[in-house]
Amino acid sequence: MLPEQLQSILACPVCKGELSPFDGGRYLLCRPCGLKFPIRDGIPVLLTDEAEAVTHLDHGKDSQ
Repeated sequence: MLPEQLQSILACPVCKGELSPFDGGRYLLCRPCGLKFPIRDGIPVLLTDEAEAVTHLDHGKDSQ
């Protein structure tokens, strides 16, 4: 889990949109782009080469 202060300043590297926790806090999700960025060892990896497309968002399970 990322500290709230850090999460509040992060933005999607593609569209500059807001990122939200996804999949139990293992990823940060950009809803407008439909991309999820991994969090490894507590560090968000905001590289487009590391992003994965999310094809279906279940609103009940996507956020932490």
